[in-house]
Amino acid sequence: MDVQTKRELLAESPLFDNLLPNELSMLAELFAVREFDGAAVVFNEGEVGDALYVIAKGAVEIVRRTGTGFATIATLEAPQFFGEMSLIDKEYRSATVRAKTKAVLLQLTNENLHIFAKNFRNGFTWVVVNIARVLSSRLREVNKRLAEKL
Repeated sequence: MDVQTKRELLAESPLFDNLLPNELSMLAELFAVREFDGAAVVFNEGEVGDALYVIAKGAVEIVRRTGTGFATIATLEAPQFFGEMSLIDKEYRSATVRAKTKAVLLQLTNENLHIFAKNFRNGFTWVVVNIARVLSSRLREVNKRLAEKL
């Protein structure tokens, strides 16, 4: 996948709202393309996280271990993203992510995020704000589901 195609895909993701064209271009260069067949594990719950992913094509399942197996938390599709929590809090992965279908993912490592931050402070700030917005939205949804069970 060329840089221009990656840039166009990143521009569709809410993770990069309010970024300037030159900021998106640099990010497109920093993202690696990763391909996964259906049911392939992207990462496992409990692993050390060092990257976030933007879905370019396909879908992934977010699952957590339970006493009897796994429970699906969410299914995500392009242009959604995941894996951002470990870049924010540097904790272990809170869930397993596996490809639901053949998936093409764009991967941004912690190291490459820091390269972006050194070059584009304002762009980095927008990425962090956008992560916070999505995390807040996800937390509201979880709170709503928990309240419905009470």
